[in-house]
Amino acid sequence: MQPLDEQQAAARTWFEHLRDLICAEFEAIEAEAGSDARFVYTPWDRVDPSGEPGGGGVRGVMKGKVFEKVGVNVSTVGGVLDGDFGKTIHGAGDDPRFCATGISLVAHMANPHVPAVHMNTRMLATTKRWFGGGADLNPPLPIAEDTADFHAVLQAACDAHDPAHYPRFKQWADDYFYIPHRHVHRGVGGIFYDHLEGDFARDFAFTQDVGRAFLDIYPRIVRRRMATPFTDADLAQQRAWRGRYAEFNLVYDRGTLFGLKTGGNIDAILMSLPPVATWD
Repeated sequence: MQPLDEQQAAARTWFEHLRDLICAEFEAIEAEAGSDARFVYTPWDRVDPSGEPGGGGVRGVMKGKVFEKVGVNVSTVGGVLDGDFGKTIHGAGDDPRFCATGISLVAHMANPHVPAVHMNTRMLATTKRWFGGGADLNPPLPIAEDTADFHAVLQAACDAHDPAHYPRFKQWADDYFYIPHRHVHRGVGGIFYDHLEGDFARDFAFTQDVGRAFLDIYPRIVRRRMATPFTDADLAQQRAWRGRYAEFNLVYDRGTLFGLKTGGNIDAILMSLPPVATWD
């Protein structure tokens, strides 16, 4: 893997810093619930298809009283995209060299009244250079207040940069986080964006604000709901919904495919899968 340039290094530093902020907040929530659960971090290295070192990352996982399973991964990988897959990646059709750095998070919660969540932001460089990512809320038992607050914070982050961002990126999330064979959405949405390119400083600032917005709103929702009593029926609904979540991530999710096609760490790629799920 080639040494990172200034922009790539700045992006990697931010994603690692955001990881540290999020993990500290999630550990604080566990402590508030009387749990001593902490993240366990496992570094991994990648070998490029060329045989050269291809970067790597750190997989962070916590299993606690509030967070039944939460994974927060950061990675910075690069080298040469392999075969026909490389031709499908923006800007890599004629030159397969790439560098990707980002953060990916999925939280599955012990209490079915606390929504599961997904967030990832990333920067990719081929012959093009762009940011992508977003965040979406995935409640087994949707609560209108939580959905409204989650979207309001994301909209405020978008509006601070471009009033056109939120309606466009919300619709993109609605279209993307959909399970065609079930004819249902994966959750209650959020924002999703990709191929945000042009002005590095502007697009990087927006991507940072998406991360900050997530760090602002999601812990508030967790604290609001984590002590809510629940029934066996609520738990059954959560586990059935998790089956739908797993189906989307294994069949349709682009990040899962990218990780598998580029030789990423299997445990880090599949950390998004829930710890317990059911299918009728």
